Amino acid sequence: MKAVRVTNASRGTILADRAWVADICLSRLRGLLGRRGLAPGEGLLLTPCRGIHTFGMRFPIDALYIAGNGRVILACTLMRPNRWGPWVRAATCVLELPAGTVMATATTAGDRLAVSAVQADPHARDPLSH
Repeated sequence: MKAVRVTNASRGTILADRAWVADICLSRLRGLLGRRGLAPGEGLLLTPCRGIHTFGMRFPIDALYIAGNGRVILACTLMRPNRWGPWVRAATCVLELPAGTVMATATTAGDRLAVSAVQADPHARDPLSH
C-alpha cells in the first residue's frame, strides 16, 4: 500500500511521517477497524472521502477534512469510538491521525497541508493490516 508524508505547510510541522493511502472502496470501508491504535507518526488518508465514523473502533482519533486545494476545512479532535463524524461536502479527503496530533501541531481550519510520497518500509505496520 502507498505511504505518504503529510506536513502542515502553514506551520512547518509534520502531521504523519507515514500515512497509508486508502484510495479504493475496500480499503476505505475497512479503514482502521480492528486496529488497537495508531502509533505517533502514523495516519490514514481516505480519498475520496467527505465523512467518517468511528463505529467498531477501539480508540479515539483526530481527523482533518481536507479540500482539493490542500486546505484544512475542519479539524476534529479526540473523536471517540462509536460516533458519526460530520459529513463535509467540500472535503475531498480525510486524514485520520492519533488522538492529540491536531492539538500538538496547532493545526486549524485554513492551514495548507502538503502530501509527499515516501518509500514504504517493508517492515512498517500497515494500518490496514490487522
